[in-house]
Amino acid sequence: MSNETKEQQSVLIVDGMAVLFRAYFATAAGGYIRRTKDGLATNAVYGFIRYFWDAVQTFNPTHVVCCWDLGGGTFRGEHYAAYKGNRPEAPEDLIPQFTMIQEVMESLGIPNISAPGYEADDCIGTLSRLYSEDLGMNVMILSGDHDLLQLVNDRTSVIIMKKGHGNYKVYTPDSLYEEKGLRPRQIIDMKGLMGDASDNYPGVRGIGEKTAMKLVQEYESIEGILEHLDELSPSIRKKIENDMDMLHLSRKLAEIHLEVPVACSLESCVLSLDHHQVIAKFEELEMKSLCSLIGVAIS
Repeated sequence: MSNETKEQQSVLIVDGMAVLFRAYFATAAGGYIRRTKDGLATNAVYGFIRYFWDAVQTFNPTHVVCCWDLGGGTFRGEHYAAYKGNRPEAPEDLIPQFTMIQEVMESLGIPNISAPGYEADDCIGTLSRLYSEDLGMNVMILSGDHDLLQLVNDRTSVIIMKKGHGNYKVYTPDSLYEEKGLRPRQIIDMKGLMGDASDNYPGVRGIGEKTAMKLVQEYESIEGILEHLDELSPSIRKKIENDMDMLHLSRKLAEIHLEVPVACSLESCVLSLDHHQVIAKFEELEMKSLCSLIGVAIS
């Protein structure tokens, strides 16, 4: 791998939380929770590795890094106390698997990255900027979170996991524009206007996705909209004027931070498995069947 040029190399940045939650609920929904003989739930970890390895085989990265949320507050919560305040607690069976999956990724030689006060999205954004802009690498981001589409550029694609295994939608600047009629930065303006129910911030009350899309496509940005307020219908203009502070705050909450104090050298995230280490971890968690999945021979 070290002999490949930067153009031939690629970094896969995994949104660990998104993949882990998807893996947990994909199996828990069917009523089956995989457990060790001691009763320890491992369904999310098992499903995560299956999802992850399918992506590795499909997109063939030379380097991999995985980003995580830390518990505790973030700078967004300081700006808006209700941020993500509507999220339910994680299922009890899932909580121990947060640590477990990071240990598994470590056994695969894959760095786990997080930062106090920031979300995984911010770590993903910062690393994608470092790898694509500073190092000239091709970057792929694996997630189910459409908020990350704001990070798409000529060297960064976002791979959205769809229902089922091996079902992906890959977004580039062209495919994003073709599907949504938006440029990456306009995703942030859309969220500023319409808010985000899953993250619990409202945007401009009374403006939904359809109106937000029309405004952003016509005026290009929130600044463009505000410069042409007199051209808007009286009802839309009034809504924006009444919620001006929340408009700007919602956009601030939606924007992924690209200057998080994290780093991960390319050398540390080369995808290269230590077979003994992998076997030991999978045996410990009673999931040796995954060894054959990822091509690790059990002697």
